[in-house]
Amino acid sequence: MTLDLTTTMPSADHTDFSPKSADTSGPTFDDIVVGAGVIGLAHAYALARRGRKVLVIERHARALGASVRNFGMIWPIGQTLGTNMNLALDSRQIWAGVLERSGIWHHQGGSLHVAHHDDEAQVLREFYELATQAGYELELLDARATTACSRAVNPEGLKLSLYSRHEIAVDPREVIAKLPGYLRAHYGVRFEYGQMVRSIDGQKVKTSAGQWSARRVWLCTGDETQILYPEILTRQGMFPCKLQMLRTAAQTGDWKIGPHLAGGLTLRHYTSFAACPTLAELKARVAREMPLMDHFGIHVMASQNGRGELTIGDSHEYNPPEEPFGTVSPFNTRQIDDLIMSYLKTIMVAPDLEIAERWFGVYLKHPGKLWFEAAAEPHVEILTGIGGNGMTLSMGVSEQHVARVLGEAITQDATPADASTKPALV
Repeated sequence: MTLDLTTTMPSADHTDFSPKSADTSGPTFDDIVVGAGVIGLAHAYALARRGRKVLVIERHARALGASVRNFGMIWPIGQTLGTNMNLALDSRQIWAGVLERSGIWHHQGGSLHVAHHDDEAQVLREFYELATQAGYELELLDARATTACSRAVNPEGLKLSLYSRHEIAVDPREVIAKLPGYLRAHYGVRFEYGQMVRSIDGQKVKTSAGQWSARRVWLCTGDETQILYPEILTRQGMFPCKLQMLRTAAQTGDWKIGPHLAGGLTLRHYTSFAACPTLAELKARVAREMPLMDHFGIHVMASQNGRGELTIGDSHEYNPPEEPFGTVSPFNTRQIDDLIMSYLKTIMVAPDLEIAERWFGVYLKHPGKLWFEAAAEPHVEILTGIGGNGMTLSMGVSEQHVARVLGEAITQDATPADASTKPALV
């Protein structure tokens, strides 16, 4: 069954999603944010908390892109040790406060990376040493302590696990549906849905409903940035990534996964593990034994939302080099779903792993930066290309982006150029 994102998302408490005509003679805003996905909402929060008058414009009845098609993991553990992980932890701290004050469901349960092979266990030991020496709080758990921490871990062949307390679970559909109501009620942010931006001329934004004006415009539209500024994305060499994901129905009884769960395949993908001396040996084994996992860019993780559903994934597919920004296939590949589920059952046990919903998402990636930001023209700022890091980094990146553009002092500044050539994929 294919997920219908327009009907399964929770309704917002206070937000009116019906489109309206623009008041062309109405108030001039300090800021217009284009896009009500997670990056746009994070920008709106960063601006509004400074006392600025903010308008958010979204082309759909609510955001339907990558912001709602993800695990719902706020995931600092995936970032490179140092500046990037510090940024992720700062972003996590902002998220924790916003989620608590807004009443949006979240679970601060942390994460478990489980090892069912000796090489996976060795990489986790190496990362533990590197991270703890750098001052990060992690725990190595033996097999018995791991299964005590989470009933979801498959005990068969289990070597050990790495526990981090920092990760947070959210339901991205609920965040996107309810956060606008909080921003409106507590910060006076105005939202206009169902308006497609047709052009931006300096401080004027022309939409399908009329024209709005502001001192500054912030474009936070993900892969749809190509609609307004395709030449900028082309020059930067940015490209889309397609991922497939699955979701079960609510688990029975009071069964809980506990921490987010990640298998050994994830160690191949995250920049946080890149410095581990024996990672190459793990990658070589996977390439020999499971070449399709490399072919489809599969690493397997699971999270549980407030309804009790398990979100499972994912894969990473790219267009051929000769057509990097070509059309992404609208069709899911059953083989990918089968590979994900087959591997999942080697690392995880749960009452009901029957799949209720399947979907794919697309996000934009930069070939060498963790995200891309630029002044598209005077008074118009772009932030895009954050890849699969949107939920994790959105609050921290938006805070720093706003501070940079407004000329404020920044502590522990992480710039887009701090990224390695292979950004984290979640």
